[in-house]
Amino acid sequence: MKPARSLSTALAEGGPLVLDGGLSNQLEAQGCDLSDDLWSARLLADAPEQIETAHAAYVRAGAQVLITSSYQATFEGFAGRGTGRDEATALLTRSVALARAAAERTEREVWVAASVGPYGAMLADGSEYRGRYGLTVRELEDFHRPRIEVLAAAGPDVLALETVPDTDEATALLRVSEGIGLPVWLSYSIAGGRTRAGQDLAAALALAAGHDQVIAVGVNCCEPADTDRAVELATRETGKPVVVYPNSGERWDAASRAWRGEVTFDPARLPGWAAAGARLVGGCCRVGPDRIAALAALAGTRKT
Repeated sequence: MKPARSLSTALAEGGPLVLDGGLSNQLEAQGCDLSDDLWSARLLADAPEQIETAHAAYVRAGAQVLITSSYQATFEGFAGRGTGRDEATALLTRSVALARAAAERTEREVWVAASVGPYGAMLADGSEYRGRYGLTVRELEDFHRPRIEVLAAAGPDVLALETVPDTDEATALLRVSEGIGLPVWLSYSIAGGRTRAGQDLAAALALAAGHDQVIAVGVNCCEPADTDRAVELATRETGKPVVVYPNSGERWDAASRAWRGEVTFDPARLPGWAAAGARLVGGCCRVGPDRIAALAALAGTRKT
């Protein structure tokens, strides 16, 4: 069953609430092959039990919000592997049901956030980290609307408009989510204090200020070192609760197909984030249940 409180109420009454970590790295730890262009979304059809198991690992770690496996799940992407529209609708709906099933494995409140990844995630060529796809805002609206409508109808607690690389896509997502009947959070992917497309981050964050459906705004899928300033900017520019969930700090080496560098994700950032206005905190790529458990310990999340 759904939590008794809405997520926006929970954010207003306290916090911070702990998000989960990277779904893909947990699936890989479970032995799943994610080399397909659909990435973790392929498992919605081929091995949905693995997705629920991955969500459950984060529930055990103390996560209070689970992000669904729909980041790279799109009608266009599914069509590329011969999946019709009705079946694709069922798979998107399943992504919410799997997260809800894992959330119900505990007696404490766990909310479900339906992931709405950027247009570039569907292309599976890394362009979600560049943005500026050459599409108009209207074209981006047309792309996102059908999936958002299906995910909203599936009954999540919130839509996660995440890993957004530029303000054109943010504008499109904000327009589509108006009147959808669900709260949303908006989080940009950033590099060096700017959007991935190189835009001023303060101005990008400020786009969310006048939208009542936005209950949190911030950043994800970025270097941990970039988060402190971003949280401060999000609070200053919007006055809304802030969401922050960076990567581990490692970087993907495409030539050798391996992760390089050191892990710089540090749960000890939590008090600083919270003091600056963060109310939803977690991890993205390569951040696993162990580090989410450390965040939960600092936040006082009960593990059951």
